[in-house]
Amino acid sequence: MAPKLERFVSPGKGNGLRAAASIRRGELLVSTEPLACCVSKKLVREVCHHCFTRLETLLRCSQCKTARYCNITCQKQAWSVHKRECKCLRGLLPRFPTDSVRLAARLIFLSPSSSSSEQLYTLDEHESHLTSMPEQKKQGLSQLASMLELYLHEEVPDLTQESKVHPSCREALSLVAKVVCNCFTITDGELQESGVGLYPSLSLLNHDCRPNCMMVFEGTKVQLRAVQDISPGEELTISYIESLSLTEDRQRQLEDQYRFTCHCQRCDSEDKCKHRFSLIHLPDWTALVEHCSHLLSAAGGEVPDENLYKLRITDMALDASIHLQRWEEAMRYGVKTLPVYRLYYPDPHPVHGIQLMRVGKLQHYLEHIEEALDTFKQAYEVLKLTHGDDHPVMTDLMTRMEECRCEVDHKSSSRH
Repeated sequence: MAPKLERFVSPGKGNGLRAAASIRRGELLVSTEPLACCVSKKLVREVCHHCFTRLETLLRCSQCKTARYCNITCQKQAWSVHKRECKCLRGLLPRFPTDSVRLAARLIFLSPSSSSSEQLYTLDEHESHLTSMPEQKKQGLSQLASMLELYLHEEVPDLTQESKVHPSCREALSLVAKVVCNCFTITDGELQESGVGLYPSLSLLNHDCRPNCMMVFEGTKVQLRAVQDISPGEELTISYIESLSLTEDRQRQLEDQYRFTCHCQRCDSEDKCKHRFSLIHLPDWTALVEHCSHLLSAAGGEVPDENLYKLRITDMALDASIHLQRWEEAMRYGVKTLPVYRLYYPDPHPVHGIQLMRVGKLQHYLEHIEEALDTFKQAYEVLKLTHGDDHPVMTDLMTRMEECRCEVDHKSSSRH
């Protein structure tokens, strides 16, 4: 346990973590590697299965033809984890297991005598919520448990009788349920999903839709930072879900996945959304950006910019414009999102900081240098607190800021 944190029983929530001393905004509280992790199924060809770096070209495991690595060094370092998984993947081809099944299997492959496996005892403290779960949800988890047993068959024919498996991992359904409830989505520096992982030292953190702490990843390592000043005795919270959602959508997701109803201040005080938009399935990026443009034009000034549906459509138009390399259009959509991002992601929030950096890159590319420098400065004020000065994202940001300063100075001297 980190020096300034202590475990306690949180009323109505079970176990939790609270501050044992005063904590400053931006302070690093925990930095830890996962007990187990795996690359997301949809990204298995794009992300290194060891260090989680995203690259266009990766080496492929010659045996399972699935795992991919940056280089021989990553492949060798991953072999102690991958060697049993490799055999299971080969035995299941052409099918491929879900993220939760592969993550559960990696827990099973931990040796009971290893130092890492000692953390598995913490899984015994977490609820599977199977007894309170709707039958339909339980059936879905039962199918995952069956898939886990099928996936493991080559290596662990009978999970319940396997002496080399940690006792907390011998019941497939319970293990899968705990993995689903306690795993974290691992993201890259720009907060794009790259995988899932289990971090036992952080699984005691409870949820709030406007939390006082944030998790930021560097590779597979997670850093927990305070984004508010926290007093001794105050509970530390994170958001389990994407917070840019309507209250009813957030509560539905929390109930479905984590089996509780959120009664945080934000949930109890937010108004219902009055304006909704319908998006249709579109065949390509061009059709998508045109459809989004039509919806935004039709909404006009009648629908406020802070409407969540309008913001989502603007974000989709931004993504589509970038994909189509329509940079001016992308910058226009990006700039429009910034005041709304600040509203829904109060500073310091990493999502707002990354959006500022994203817009700054567009402004810089289009030679709006002064605007880009100002946007990068705003991003710096946020990200220095959420990511810390040593994070690779901050290194990239400071390099871009310096480039803008040099270009501004050169332009100024040219005038004289």
